[in-house]
Amino acid sequence: MMSGQAGIVIGGGAFAGLALALALRQGLGPEVPVIVADPALATRPSRDPRATAIVAACRRLFATIGVWDEVAGEAQPILDMVVTDSKLHDATRPVFLTFAGHVEPGEPFAHMVENRHLIDALVRHAEAAGVELKATAVESYDARPDGIDVTLADGSRIAASLLVAADGARSRLRERAGIPTHGWDYDQSGIVVTVGHERDHDGRAEEHFLPAGPFAILPLKGKRSSLVWTEKRSEAARIIGLSEEEFLPELEERFGLHLGEIKLLDKPRAFPLSYFVARSFVADRLALIGDAAHVIHPIAGQGLNMGLKDVAALAEVVVDAARLGMDIGQADVIERYQRWRRFDTMAMGVATNSLNFLFSNKSTLLRTVRDIGLGVVDRTPPLKNLFIRQAAGLTGEVPRLLKGEAL
Repeated sequence: MMSGQAGIVIGGGAFAGLALALALRQGLGPEVPVIVADPALATRPSRDPRATAIVAACRRLFATIGVWDEVAGEAQPILDMVVTDSKLHDATRPVFLTFAGHVEPGEPFAHMVENRHLIDALVRHAEAAGVELKATAVESYDARPDGIDVTLADGSRIAASLLVAADGARSRLRERAGIPTHGWDYDQSGIVVTVGHERDHDGRAEEHFLPAGPFAILPLKGKRSSLVWTEKRSEAARIIGLSEEEFLPELEERFGLHLGEIKLLDKPRAFPLSYFVARSFVADRLALIGDAAHVIHPIAGQGLNMGLKDVAALAEVVVDAARLGMDIGQADVIERYQRWRRFDTMAMGVATNSLNFLFSNKSTLLRTVRDIGLGVVDRTPPLKNLFIRQAAGLTGEVPRLLKGEAL
């Protein structure tokens, strides 16, 4: 039986799905029901050991939907960033580019936050705001001219106006809609691990461009850092298969000794890296956000932040439509979302693909070209400021939530 008229069902309860639910609840008010369905909601508190860089625009989104104050004490501001380019066994790593850490006075361009803190805060605020959280998956759906009937894995059915696919890169909802993707596999894996070190990082992030790919050191609260380490797929499998005693020398060779002795704080994990974009971000009464719509290389640290831009854009077009008395799931409403986000996503995909090609190789010629380019950016303040604002998510047509403005 139908459980009544729900405004919006969101399939997926990670960052994007929960942030969208809060933004919609804030903008639409309690009259329009919002439901988030995800089996992972049964696991509380979150045990996700990873950490994420939240750029300034997305921090503003979290502040506007009321979540940031709860996690700010656990967030490490990135106050400085250095970029080096060298071979693995080079005795020195010359710095070619540095970024000051602020986009506005007192506002760092990014913060590092452990996923578990942010997910738990989003869940608590969603519950408090009246979002209905269901620890089950969206099983199927049937679109009709005036709505969409959503069936959950627990057998319940919901009549809604719009279904949002926030169920990740292997989205079942995208697959059910018959939306193809285009992209490719990089034959690379990202090794992720948290380390402790003797000396304080002072809020400095480091990106070492090595022939196999970038090795990023991202500061966490305390004398800890989160590492994102790119290697060829086969080499990554070898490295994470090592014992801790064998793994540490491999790590030290790349990490260096500038922060003193290092130790592992969790188990290294490897994630295959790929690129794809859905050929459409919308279908009949369905909108894709986050990894369901696109996956990009982590070389620029923009994956999650791209998903949160989707959240801000979709929330804005839905709230604007509702205030005009329009059907929030109709084609021209969600098509506006697609026009807004798809070009920016394609542009970011081109940029990250180009960066990965430029920096993940052993070519002496390309290394010379990129080092000259980094040096030019470093010595050109207006260009450097543009790069910082781009990295912070504050260029182009920015949705209101990313400016810190409530819907």
